[in-house]
Order: sequence, then C-alpha cells, then structure tokens
Amino acid sequence: MPKTIGLVVNLTKPKATEIAKQLIVAIHGCKGQVYIEQEAAIAMGMEQFSLPSGSFQGIVDLIFVLGGDGTLLGAARHFSCYEIPMLGINIGHLGFLSEAEPKDLDDSVQRVLNGDFYLEHRMMIETSVMRSGTCVHRSVGLNDVGIGKGSFARMIQVGIYVDDQFYDEYFGDGLLISTPTGSTAYSLSCGGPIVVPNLQVMVLTPICAHKLVVRPCVIGATQQIRVKVSARHSDFGLTVDGQVGFPLVSGDEVVISKAGCDTILIRWQERAFFSILQEKLRGE
Repeated sequence: MPKTIGLVVNLTKPKATEIAKQLIVAIHGCKGQVYIEQEAAIAMGMEQFSLPSGSFQGIVDLIFVLGGDGTLLGAARHFSCYEIPMLGINIGHLGFLSEAEPKDLDDSVQRVLNGDFYLEHRMMIETSVMRSGTCVHRSVGLNDVGIGKGSFARMIQVGIYVDDQFYDEYFGDGLLISTPTGSTAYSLSCGGPIVVPNLQVMVLTPICAHKLVVRPCVIGATQQIRVKVSARHSDFGLTVDGQVGFPLVSGDEVVISKAGCDTILIRWQERAFFSILQEKLRGE
C-alpha cells in the first residue's frame, strides 16, 4: 500500500495553504508520510516537509495535486517521466481532470492509503520544432499542441502531413493536435470530437480554417504528424497545454508524435467518464 505522499500546491488559489494543512493532518492521521514540493513548502512556512520535486522519484509513492486543471497539466509535464501516480484535488474552476474535492479530503486520503483506487494511464504527445534541419524546441504535453497566430489578425498557412503523406493545407488561425484527454479542452471548443481517454489516438482540429471543406481528423497514436508553417508576418507560435509557448518563424516544421511516457491518474471506481462529462461540461 502507498504510504508516502508528495504534495504539489498552487498557492495562487484561494485557501490553498489552509487546505494543504488540512490534507497534511489527514495524511498523518492515517499513518502516512508527506512531503511538499520545496518552493511551496518554503512559501507556506512548512520547511520541515520540504522536498525538491526532482527528488520525488524513489521517495514518494503518489502525488496529490492541489489546484485546478492547469496545475495538474503542469504537474503532468513535470512528473510524467517519473511514472508517479497523481490525484487531482480541485480548488480551481472546472476540475475536469481532478478526482477529489476539498470537502472529501479525509475520505480521499483514507481511500488512497488503503489502496481503494485504480490507475488510469493517459497518453501524452511529444513536440519538436525543426528549423533549417535543427531541432530548436522539444516538449511534452498531456492535453494538446496548438499552432496558431497571435494577436495580429492575419492568417497563417499550415501544411499537414501524416507519416510523410500529404493530408491537407489551408489558411486560417491555426491547428490543434490533441490527445484523448485534450479532446474535451480547446479542441472541443473548435468543433473537435470527444474521445474517451483510454483510446490511443490523436485528434487534428483546424482552427477557423478559411476553406469550404475542412474537418477534424482522428489518427492512430503510432503515426507521426508533421506541420509546415508559413506566414507573411511574425506573430504566430506554438503552445503546449496552453501553458508553454514557443515563437515560430515562417518555414518551421512542427513534428508531433506519441510521447514515450504517460500521465498516471488515480481514479475512483464509481466515477465513469461519461458521468464526469455530464457533471463538468453540461452543468448537471
């Protein structure tokens, strides 16, 4: 059974410190051990629990992420290569990726320390930016990769290749490449399909394409996507999970493929994907 918990705390959220302290009490009450990511521990005046995030591997069994979806996305990118399961505790707005709420802290801790959960593997995607034959940027993401124009109102041109076979080309605001997890995020707003999270696929969703016939496309996770980007202006770039940005220049090629690591989420047996859709996205 897991006994050592690492805490990642988004201190910009209201009552984050208060809830983190309640969580520590609950973990200790169940005979568990707890560490807090160093920066947050120092900010909260709890240095006795401090542990650098780079030292979590081999010490903590599980990670509790206290924040919203954005906090969990950041933790997923940071910790995915360590293969440490994560439980999201929602103190944000939507909390689509989170499994627990602050009102359920004691129950959540007991369930985790008793092994009353299952692990759900979520595929991630890796992105490389090639410029004149040289890789100038590489990153991984859990939700999506966006290629798009900035605040300047002129379009960009994207040429899309799947396994080096030409797929489509258009002018528009850009292109999204999403994982099943990201299919319920920005891609959904752009008209992309909802994909159940256990599938191994990637979704290509055009953003405001200036073309009569253009549709989202779902491809296998083993395939590689290559996007040639060009524009007559310089205000466009790449975003990963809506959090990591990188400026692009005309002629860049963006290569996207399945990452070599997964995000591992802690889930309760009684919460099904479609019931979460009803609860979070339809307001029911």
